[in-house]
Amino acid sequence: MDSTQNSSLKTHHSKLFYGIYSGRKVLITGHTGFKGSWLAYWLLKMGASVCGYSLNPPTNPSHFDLLKLEMESHVGDIRDSKRLLAVLASFKPEIVFHLAAQPLVRLSYREPRETFETNVMGTLNVLEACRQTDSVKAIVNITSDKCYENREWVWGYRENDPMGGFDPYSASKGCAELVASCYRNSYFNLEKYDKQHAVLLASCRAGNVIGGGDWALDRLVPDIMKAVSKGETVIIRNPAATRPWQHVLEPLSGYLLVGQRLLEGKKEFAEAWNFGPSDNSSISVEEVVKAIQKYWPRINYKIEQDKTAAHEANLLKLDCSKAHIKLGWKETWNSIEAFEKTTNWYRNYYESGNLSTEDDINRFVNCGG
Repeated sequence: MDSTQNSSLKTHHSKLFYGIYSGRKVLITGHTGFKGSWLAYWLLKMGASVCGYSLNPPTNPSHFDLLKLEMESHVGDIRDSKRLLAVLASFKPEIVFHLAAQPLVRLSYREPRETFETNVMGTLNVLEACRQTDSVKAIVNITSDKCYENREWVWGYRENDPMGGFDPYSASKGCAELVASCYRNSYFNLEKYDKQHAVLLASCRAGNVIGGGDWALDRLVPDIMKAVSKGETVIIRNPAATRPWQHVLEPLSGYLLVGQRLLEGKKEFAEAWNFGPSDNSSISVEEVVKAIQKYWPRINYKIEQDKTAAHEANLLKLDCSKAHIKLGWKETWNSIEAFEKTTNWYRNYYESGNLSTEDDINRFVNCGG
């Protein structure tokens, strides 16, 4: 790409979301994680001043470490309310994206206390720190599609469906949503906005996000990529489980769009939002593996169902009609394109050491994301 093209692309990024993030102070909790690192990188490309608060990267390799982002980064536990408040007081963000979490279902069975403390009390700490920081005008609280009481319906869950959770992780995310709703009613009440307070709070729910740079344990795509990089056969434990699969940039574009509306002071957007792919993007785990094989034929797998494994939902999807109609948000890449982009990211990394993060963001933006 020549310098003229590069300059044009920078201008294009700075104008995304009506230029709301250019020059804006943004704090991300969980910025060293998979989704957080992608979000931080995109915000920096849009000209935002970004500060992160998180534990050290949870994996090695780490997408965050590989990106070498030029941003303010604080290592801290979301359960440490005093340190968290000090970082907000020092940086003075205008908007906070809360992504820090214990994100793994199987780990939540082994560490339920840590899961609830991190996901519930951590959320409370973030909201309380925002309440005590005058600069904060908008909060985007990120939970999960697993926050819903899952009855394994064939239709998607809407934002007003009951919270629930069979396993500790899912239950903790349902609780985190209740905490956010409580703060919205008690401290960031919409009827009192611009009178007694100046903060708008929204919650966003998405699930089964894939993309390059995820090396977390017990996730399908990272497990596949780690196995093929070592010349091993990946073990598939739940081949019939059906999920809606989407590239990481899809929900991130939704979070950023919600953040834009909040920063614009549009209080009707301070509520819950689902971000998920279309119905035809809900396919089984085994179908996912076969789709990925098309882009990296070296991948081998075998099915070994574990009948003693802890419970995980077999069917879960979201109804995103509200985001489509009210926000104008739409899916940019279907599931097949998401598998292609994700597989190529890992293949480029393992075969040549190159990162495709910037190229993926540029392609996504040029497609209308």
